[in-house]
Amino acid sequence: MAIEQRLRELDARHRELDFIIENEAKAPSSDDVRLTAMKRQKLKLKEEIESLRQGIDHH
Repeated sequence: MAIEQRLRELDARHRELDFIIENEAKAPSSDDVRLTAMKRQKLKLKEEIESLRQGIDHH
């Protein structure tokens, strides 16, 4: 199913961003603006994932 594939892709991107954010936050010269942008992107991914999962649950 296309939705399930999309969910897998979004989950993978979400995990990847989580890893990048964690490493960036540990760096002594971390870029706060970049970090904030990545956190926003991660939140948008999470919202899209939840929206798709709710759509699946309601079928």
